[in-house]
Amino acid sequence: MIGYYVHHQGKGHLHRARCVARHTRTPVTGLSSLPRPADWTGDWVRLPPDTGTGAGTAPADPTARGRLHWVPRHHPGLRARMAAVAAWIEHTAPALLVSDVSVEVATLARLMGVPVAVSAMRGDRSDPAHRLAYDLADALLAPWPAELPEPGWPAAWRAKTEHTGAFSRHDGRPRPEGRPARPPQAREVVVLLGAGGTELTAARLRAAAEATPGWRWTVLGGPGEWTDDPWPLLCRADAVVTHAGQNAVAECAAARTPAVVVPQARPHGEQLATARALAAGELATVRTHWPRPHEWPGLLDAAARRGGDRWRLWAPGDGAARAARLLDTLAAPAPALADPRREGTICASP
Repeated sequence: MIGYYVHHQGKGHLHRARCVARHTRTPVTGLSSLPRPADWTGDWVRLPPDTGTGAGTAPADPTARGRLHWVPRHHPGLRARMAAVAAWIEHTAPALLVSDVSVEVATLARLMGVPVAVSAMRGDRSDPAHRLAYDLADALLAPWPAELPEPGWPAAWRAKTEHTGAFSRHDGRPRPEGRPARPPQAREVVVLLGAGGTELTAARLRAAAEATPGWRWTVLGGPGEWTDDPWPLLCRADAVVTHAGQNAVAECAAARTPAVVVPQARPHGEQLATARALAAGELATVRTHWPRPHEWPGLLDAAARRGGDRWRLWAPGDGAARAARLLDTLAAPAPALADPRREGTICASP
């Protein structure tokens, strides 16, 4: 049995878990405060939420003096959450736990003797909490290509990293019959903002659309509409504008749609680090800040001219299967130790 902890923020962690679980031979149990997905075939443990501290109450020492990320003292939700994870481990005795992502859950599992695989994230992970999780992990799953590694990682981390390339729920999904041929004055751009929060305002989007009369803008997420299935829109678009979240970039890459990427502020500089890798690989048009209105015509034209073929480097299409193979290997029973008395050794009679 593999336990798969899924963080509740945004949708990317859940999408990754669903992708990987579909490919594993070993049964997978999800552990999360999110509701069980309709297509999840294994067990699902609904964890108590560990957020909130009560009206007007500040959390007490939430980082354990900077050693962890979220362990406020005397927090009933945190206590119930960790107790639920520990009870599941005690009852199930899993062969492996995947943390995507929680330093505290990864540490708890390892303290209980369970091997751990950690979903790695880009950005500066040199803080004590991340170092603890990455150091104790038996493996790190990096959803980006080895050709564009995260700089500055210790050799010990690199040695146990599986670079799967990006993967998404759309990998292997048939694409509509090509992008429709449209004249330059009637092209389409999709703005993909996701569910993890955005700094972008409706006014900025409106100004960008007004500055590009030859483009029709569709906004998904943030101040726009939400859709559970952006695939048809991504595949028909001439360009995508997105932030640099792992899941959003993976979906653009799966659709092979040219992109303008504008990273947003995230802890540890995660999106900035992803944007730097995309720029280094010449995979997308990258701007570190939301462009001014007059810049948008040139940016969209440049993205459309580049095309989307180079996305194959970022997302080869088998990332989830590669991650699943690694998890199956880590969860496989250890081979029995050979008995030296059966290896040709002659034992003397007493």
